[in-house]
Amino acid sequence: MNANDEDLVDDELLAEIEAARARTELEDRIEPRAVAAWYDAGRNLVFFEMKNGCVFGFPPPRGRNYRLEGATVEQLSEVEPVEDGYGLHWEELDADIAVPGFLLHMLNVKAWYAKWLGGAKSEAKAAAARENGKKGGRPRKQAAAPKRAGRRKTAESGD
Repeated sequence: MNANDEDLVDDELLAEIEAARARTELEDRIEPRAVAAWYDAGRNLVFFEMKNGCVFGFPPPRGRNYRLEGATVEQLSEVEPVEDGYGLHWEELDADIAVPGFLLHMLNVKAWYAKWLGGAKSEAKAAAARENGKKGGRPRKQAAAPKRAGRRKTAESGD
């Protein structure tokens, strides 16, 4: 490898490193990340504070997937953010919750996402559909004309 090849490799490596840093900075800005976590035994809620200052609280989830069912107050109090705030972890229980996925699940984002972005029915859409109905409805797609089977010219047919 000559000096020019080494410079090229170095430049490519530096470009990849810079792109990775940019992706990380973007993820840090847009993904929910926990900076602190605690358990409030009086209200039986696990809380975490996100990087943007919002605080979210939830009852310890039930179900064996979460491994928190039957946990004591002391065990639940040992919650801590891990992986740069991407998850919540209980060491003694060997339990983890991914913050972004848990928020999507708890807030039922899938159900209301379509509503807020126009996927749900609205009165305006219903009125437009009624108007189209008065005009005969939505124009039908025209099917392509079927191909006709042609006669092949062959030496035997005399054509």
